[in-house]
Amino acid sequence: MTARHFLLDTDLTSAEQAAVLDLADGYKARRRAPGPADRPLAGRSVALLFEKPSTRTRLSFDVGVAELGGHPVVIDAASTQLGRGETIEDTAAVLSRYVDAIVVRTFAQERLERLAAAANVPVINALSDHAHPCQALADLQTIRERRGGLAGLTLTYLGDGNNVAHSLLLAGALAGMRVHVASPPGYEPFEQVVRHANEIGAATGGEALVMHDALEAAAGADVLYTDVWASMGQEGESDSRSLVFQPYQLDEKAVEAAKPDVLVLHCLPAHRELEISGSVLDGPHSAVFDQAENRLHAQKALLSLLFAAEAGVAEAGTGGTGAGGADAAR
Repeated sequence: MTARHFLLDTDLTSAEQAAVLDLADGYKARRRAPGPADRPLAGRSVALLFEKPSTRTRLSFDVGVAELGGHPVVIDAASTQLGRGETIEDTAAVLSRYVDAIVVRTFAQERLERLAAAANVPVINALSDHAHPCQALADLQTIRERRGGLAGLTLTYLGDGNNVAHSLLLAGALAGMRVHVASPPGYEPFEQVVRHANEIGAATGGEALVMHDALEAAAGADVLYTDVWASMGQEGESDSRSLVFQPYQLDEKAVEAAKPDVLVLHCLPAHRELEISGSVLDGPHSAVFDQAENRLHAQKALLSLLFAAEAGVAEAGTGGTGAGGADAAR
């Protein structure tokens, strides 16, 4: 059987995305009183391969696999033969003999795709330089549980057009949302990702728009979202980026420009008084810790889909072999 991978947000159809969110809500509601059907990974092992540091992703997948009845195998790539030059293809082939799925946090999207091509078990993108699709699923779950739905909502992202912005554009389009990204010139999300999101939005009612004025983008927004200005590997640019991105801080002015009941999100870790003011991060509009918790529930639902363990979820479609990641990364 060909393995089902999740390398990019568009490896789910719109219907599958909604079904995963429904399942995630169920897992969340039943977490302290799970039933037999809530352990679809019983007898299975999942490798959690980390080539980048992690807190939320590592813990949420570790706990999530265990709560689904499986055995999480956390692997620090630096302490394996990957750190001594073994190819990603050989690593994928070996891991496929030991485990039932591979969760990977890595650098280039191309590296992730090479691993998936050589694996015969599901591979999940736990973050690459190009996308962060598991984060976007948790974001959508958080928005939906606060707003009751997703279609037609406007999410405004302020800051660097990075992997998180890419996933919000694609996942938001699948959900029928309007995703507006405000970035400084030269730091916008990839044009091909924006184009892809608008192609999806033509069928779902979604929209992707890139802007340069932060307050204009925040005007009337249902959700305001930001991320760090210097991602992992860009630490040497922190000082210069702080100057360029200062007008894009998610602060009280941005909140005032948005809708009165605007929801504030940040994928964490946050740098208070840089990309977000402390008063907003800790304020009444913030849902950042619900958002962090929902990583656990959304990823449990995703794993259930990939293992075809929940009736009605796996039936939603047969697409998603990882090709979407290759198309969007080019």
